[in-house]
Amino acid sequence: MVQSSVPLCNTCGEQVGLNDNGEVFVACHECNFPICKDCFEHEINEDHRVCMRCGTPYEERTKEEDDFHEIKVHENEDDDFHEIKVHENQSATPSEISNSQDVGLHARHVSTVSAVDSEVNEESGKSIWKNRVESWKGKDKKNKKKKSAPKEEKEASIPPEQQMEETRPAEAAAAPLSVVIPMSKSKIAPYRTVIIMRLIILGLFFHYRVTNPVESAFPLWLTSIICEIWFAFSWVLDQFPKWSPINRQTFIDNLSARFEREGEPNELAAVDFFVSTVDPLKEPPLITANTVLSILAVDYPVDKVSCYVSDDGAAMLTFESLVETADFARKWVPFCKKFSIEPRAPEFYFSQKIDYLKDKVQPSFVKERRAMKRDYEEYKVRVNAMVAKAQKTPEEGWTMQDGTPWPGNNSRDHPGMIQVFLGHTGARDIEGNELPRLVYVSREKRPGYQHHKKAGAENALVRVSAVLTNAPFILNLDCDHYVNNSKAVREAMCFLMDPEVGRDVCYVQFPQRFDGIDRSDRYANRNTVFFDVNMKGLDGIQGPVYVGTGCVFNRQALYGYSPPSMPSVPRSSCCCFPSKKSTNDVSDFQRNAKREELEAAIFNLKELDNYDEHERSMLISQMSFEKTFGLSTVFIESTLMENGGVPESADPSMLIKEAIHVISCGYEEKTLWGKEIGWIYGSVTEDILSGFKMQCRGWKSIYCMPLRPAFKGSAPINLSDRLHQVLRWALGSIEIFLSRHCPLWYGFSGGRLKWLQRMAYINTIVYPFTSLPLIAYCSLPAICLLTGKFIIPTLSNVASVLFLGLFLSIIITSVLELRWSGVSIEDLWRNEQFWVIGGVSAHLFAVFQGLLKMLAGVDTNFTVTAKAAEDSEFGELYLVKWTTLLIPPTTLIVVNMVGVVAGFSDALNGGYESWGPLFGKVFFAFWVIFHLYPFLKGLMGRQNRTPTIVILWSVLLASVFSLIWVKINPFVNTVDSETIAETCIAIDC
Repeated sequence: MVQSSVPLCNTCGEQVGLNDNGEVFVACHECNFPICKDCFEHEINEDHRVCMRCGTPYEERTKEEDDFHEIKVHENEDDDFHEIKVHENQSATPSEISNSQDVGLHARHVSTVSAVDSEVNEESGKSIWKNRVESWKGKDKKNKKKKSAPKEEKEASIPPEQQMEETRPAEAAAAPLSVVIPMSKSKIAPYRTVIIMRLIILGLFFHYRVTNPVESAFPLWLTSIICEIWFAFSWVLDQFPKWSPINRQTFIDNLSARFEREGEPNELAAVDFFVSTVDPLKEPPLITANTVLSILAVDYPVDKVSCYVSDDGAAMLTFESLVETADFARKWVPFCKKFSIEPRAPEFYFSQKIDYLKDKVQPSFVKERRAMKRDYEEYKVRVNAMVAKAQKTPEEGWTMQDGTPWPGNNSRDHPGMIQVFLGHTGARDIEGNELPRLVYVSREKRPGYQHHKKAGAENALVRVSAVLTNAPFILNLDCDHYVNNSKAVREAMCFLMDPEVGRDVCYVQFPQRFDGIDRSDRYANRNTVFFDVNMKGLDGIQGPVYVGTGCVFNRQALYGYSPPSMPSVPRSSCCCFPSKKSTNDVSDFQRNAKREELEAAIFNLKELDNYDEHERSMLISQMSFEKTFGLSTVFIESTLMENGGVPESADPSMLIKEAIHVISCGYEEKTLWGKEIGWIYGSVTEDILSGFKMQCRGWKSIYCMPLRPAFKGSAPINLSDRLHQVLRWALGSIEIFLSRHCPLWYGFSGGRLKWLQRMAYINTIVYPFTSLPLIAYCSLPAICLLTGKFIIPTLSNVASVLFLGLFLSIIITSVLELRWSGVSIEDLWRNEQFWVIGGVSAHLFAVFQGLLKMLAGVDTNFTVTAKAAEDSEFGELYLVKWTTLLIPPTTLIVVNMVGVVAGFSDALNGGYESWGPLFGKVFFAFWVIFHLYPFLKGLMGRQNRTPTIVILWSVLLASVFSLIWVKINPFVNTVDSETIAETCIAIDC
C-alpha cells in the first residue's frame, strides 16, 4: 500500500519512494525538491548533476548516498522506461497513480499548474524534462506527439545553464494575471451598518403598523400592510447579495509575457465566437455585419479565433450579407490592426465625434482612412440594396446566383446549412495574411420538432464548433453587440487561463453597455444600477448571473461536468432515511467518472494496430455517452479534449458532413441537451437558467469590467419596445418560478450554491410578482383622496420617529451604495422610476401570461425588438406604438391626477383643518406621478402624438373606476335609514 504521506515526484507524478533507512527519499537537501529515485538516477546518468529548483550540485551528497546511486544506476541502465501520465490534480489518489502507466504521457495544461510549478517547469527544468522525454520515448510516436504539450514538442534541446540565461526572470513567469480589489472599509463598513439599522427600523415600523390598525378604513389599511411587507421582503432579497461587493483588475501584459513569448509557439487558448440572429428585417444585416467585422479584427492570434453566425431564420439576405462582409473583411481587418483603431466595428468607428488623429503617428493614416471610409460606404450601399430587394419575397421563392432555389425559402422546413467563408485554408486579406475562420450556420428545421428558439440555436453552435474547431472557450454575442474593446478576449483569458483562478470558473461575464441612448436615459435602458451595483455584489459571492450576451464560457462547464475542485465522491445520505438531495451529486459523479474511463479507454484503443472507427463507435455506445451527447462519435470525442482541438481520429474531409449531422432537428432527441448540458430549455430567459444550473454544480463565475467597455449594443430605446423587452424577461422569470428549476427548491444537494447566491437567484424569479402589490399601492393615494380616508392613523411621537428613521435609512443606503459603486444619482433615480413603470405594466402582464402558459398551456409569442433608429439620432425615443402594456400606467396617472384635484377641492370646501390630512395623501399621489413621469413624457411624444386608443381606454377606465367607487365606496361606513331619521329629529329638521 502506498503511503499517503510520501510526496509526489515533480517530474513523473509518482511517489518519490523511501531510502534504505525507511525515510522519504530526498534528492536535494537544500530545497527538498520532490524527485523520485528513478528520475534522480536518470539525472545522474545523463550527467545533469544540479538541482532543477535551486541549482545546488548533487555532488555535495554523502559518499554512502553516491555509492547507492551508482549501484542503482548500474542496475537500471538497461531497463525499459515506461511513459507515465502526469495527472492534472496534484493530489491524485493512489489508485490513479497506480493505473497511470497504462494511459500514456499527458503534459499538464497551463491553466491547472500552480505558480510555483510553472516557474520550475518553464525555467530550469525545461531542457531537463525535454531530454527525459526523449530518452523515455515509447513504442508509439503518434501517441507521444498527441499527448505531449506543444511547448515540449518544439522546444530545442539546449544545456540548462544556457536555457536559464535566455528565459525571462522567474518573477515574470509567476506574475499574477488578475487581482481582487475588495471595497475599502471606509466605504463598506458604514454601508453594512446602515443595512442592519434599516432592517431593525423595518421591524419596529411593522410592529407599529400592525398594532395600530385604521378602523375607519380597515380594508385600505390591510391592503397597504400586505404591500409593505412584500416590498420589505423584496428589499431583503435584493440588498443582502450586495453585502460583499468587489472589484477586479487584470494584467494583460503579464498574460502576454506568460503565453506569448518571442520565438515560441503562441500558447493562448482558442476562442469560438457565437453570433445569433433570426430576422434580418428586424435585426438589420448591417448591424450583424459590424458585429462580425469587430470579431474578425479582434486583437488575438488569428489561428485562435473562429466566428460562427447562427441564422435561425434561414434568410438568404443574411447569407448574402455575410458574403459581402467576408469580402470587406479582407480590407478592414488589416487596416484595424495596422493602426490599432478602436472600436473595430466600422459603422461605430466612422461615426465617432472625436479627434480620430489622436495618438496616430503614421503619415499614411489619413489617406488610408479616407480610402477605407469610401470602401465602407460602397459596402453599405451593396448591403442596403440587398435589404431593399428583400422587402418583398418572390412568389417562387429566392434563388441563388447559380440559379438553384435557396434551401431556406421555408424558414420552418429546411435542411441544415453550413458555409465556411474564411479560415486557415480560405482567402487571405489584401496583405496576404490569414484571417479568422468565419462560418455561416443555419440548423435544420422540420414541422413537428421543438426547436427551443435561441437556446436551441446556441446548442447547435456548440456542437458545430466542437466538430470544426473545438476551442476550449466560447464567447457568445447578440447580433447587435459588437466588440468595443479589441483586447476584451485577453481580459477574459486573464481569469480563465490563470491556474489559480480559472480552474473552477464556468464563465466570465462582461457588463452590457449601449449606444444610441439619450443622455438622460429616460427609460433606464443602460441598466446601470444592475450592472454596476448588483453584479459587483454577486461577484463577491459565487459570481454574477449570466445575462445572455458578452460572456466567455468554459466549454467543459457547458457539457454538464462538475468543476475540477469538487470532490469526486458525492455525499452519502443516512442509511435509515435516504435523501433525494444526493441525486444530482450522483449523476454528476457518474458523468465525470464515465468521462475519465472513456478517455482512458479510447487512448488505449488507439494503441492497437488493428484499431478502426467501428471499435471506437462501439466503445462510445457502451459507455452510454450517446444518451448524453447524441449519436456523433466525433463530437463525443471532442468533449474529452479539455484543451480543445479537433480529434486526430476525425477525417478532415468528413467534418462538414459531421457538422451537418449534429445540427439536424432530431439530433437532440433522447439526449440531455437542454436538460443538463448546453443552454437549458424551459424558459425564454435561458441565460438565467443556464447560469443557475452551472453554479448549482459548484462552478463560479467572474465579473470583468475593463476601463474601456468590452462590448456595446443597440438598446431598444422606444418605449413600446422597451416594455416588450422587460415583459419578455419577466415572463422568463415566471416560467422558471413555475418549473422544476426554481431556486426555491432546486439544487440544494451538495451545498454547492451559496445561500446569498441562492437569494439573488430567488430575487430574479419573484420580482415580477411585485407588480401586484405595486399596482395596488399606486392606486391607494387616489382612493384615499377620493374617499377622504387614509391608511395611517394620527401619528404619535414614536411613530413620527419611526417614519423619519425609515426614510433616512432608505436615503442613506442609496447614498452609500452610490459611493462604493460609482453610479450617479441620476442613474439611480431613472432605475427607480422604471421599476415602477415596468412593474405596473410589463411585469403585471408577465404574471398573468406566465400563469396562462404554465398552468393552462396558452403560449404567447413575442416579436423581436427593433435595434436601430432610422429618422434621427433619437428618433425612436419619441415614437409611440400601440400596445396593451400602455394602458395600466396611463390609467394610474389619470386616476391619481383626478384624485389630487378632488382632494384639493374637498380641502377648499372643508376649511383650514382639512389641509393637514390632505398633505399625506397628496404626498403619496405625487410619489406615483413623479415615478411615472418618464412614461407620461414618452407617451406624449415629441409632438404630443399619443395614440388615440390609449387615451380613450385610459379615460374610460378612470371614469368607470371613479363612478363605481362613488356608487359602492366600501370604505365609507354604511348608515341605515333609522339613524338618518334620528339625526334629523335631533337637529329638528
